[in-house]
Amino acid sequence: MKTFLEYLYSVVVTTVICITLLLSCKEKKTSATMASSPPKISVATPLVKDIVLTKEYPGYLQSNSTIDIVARVNGYLIKQNYKPGQMVNKGDVLFVIEPELYLNAVQQAEAQLNSATATLEYAKNNYERMLEASQSDAISQIELIQANTKVSTSEAAVTNAKAALQTAEKNLEYCYIKAPVSGYVSVNNIDVGNYVSGSVQPVKLATLYNNNPIYVYFNIEDNQYLNMAVLNRIHKGKSLLGDSIDIRMMNELMPTIRASVDYLSPNVTLTTGTLNLRAVIKDNKWGLRSGMYCTIELPYSEEKNAILINDASTGTDQLGRYIYVVNDDNTVEYRHIEVGQIINDSLIQVTSGLSKGERYVTKALLKVRNGIKIEPIK
Repeated sequence: MKTFLEYLYSVVVTTVICITLLLSCKEKKTSATMASSPPKISVATPLVKDIVLTKEYPGYLQSNSTIDIVARVNGYLIKQNYKPGQMVNKGDVLFVIEPELYLNAVQQAEAQLNSATATLEYAKNNYERMLEASQSDAISQIELIQANTKVSTSEAAVTNAKAALQTAEKNLEYCYIKAPVSGYVSVNNIDVGNYVSGSVQPVKLATLYNNNPIYVYFNIEDNQYLNMAVLNRIHKGKSLLGDSIDIRMMNELMPTIRASVDYLSPNVTLTTGTLNLRAVIKDNKWGLRSGMYCTIELPYSEEKNAILINDASTGTDQLGRYIYVVNDDNTVEYRHIEVGQIINDSLIQVTSGLSKGERYVTKALLKVRNGIKIEPIK
């Protein structure tokens, strides 16, 4: 006969086994319930709108003016007032060529002008007195003519002296070489202390680049131009270029920059079959420099009722782009699509594989697969 302790032990063991079985059944039921619940997945219908189709072209930047800073007088280069690569303003003195010799020339020209002016005044007074004397036949006509000739000669001397003074002043001005426009100055070609011979042939000291505004140059195919011309005619002269185009730099951190097309070459280059275009970036706030490469998005056509979806909603495999479409009974269907261009950096055009009324999975592509049912969330 069992003791009381043995009986109590069997009761405890039985109770533990029953509780374990109950918990196991509850977990299985919960798992079954969870397995049967379809996942909640975000879906959307495509955005349908008219878009302008663009094509990308490589291009490069060029300063709106590139100016060689030259010396036009002879002398030693005694001063350089900028650091290479520095931004300078119009009128800033960049270089100084010894001005003493040319200052002396100005003073000599001023003295010669004063002397010629005094001689002219004397000649005029002398001629007036002799003219009065000729009225009473006190002098001969020959003497009067000689006095008049002296006045003309003195006037010519004054004119020559003025011209010589202007030349001397201009040469003195050339000693102080100033920036003709605002811009960035290159490294100097001649160091301070060297002798410069600029009177016979101008000597290049540096180069000044005016990058604000800055130009963008690129080429398009002649056939592309004809397509645009036809579309422009269809739109009754309204150019698809519009007021501006988009410029993208090679650095992805740079935002898209707006530029205005202001030049189209009047002829086609026969060797390449292309036309040259130029756009202008009016506000170069990013400090873009001449010679940088960029990409131009040029409008070439319009697409009515284009189908657009989120670019992040597409995947890529060996067949290309694909999406997950949700049918009427909320079953997911894998579908390959053909895509066009990116719109506003986030939407992509679907050219085939999706109609405007269908739903597609927008997020959590890794949580869905072909054939499963989902609970769609808009």
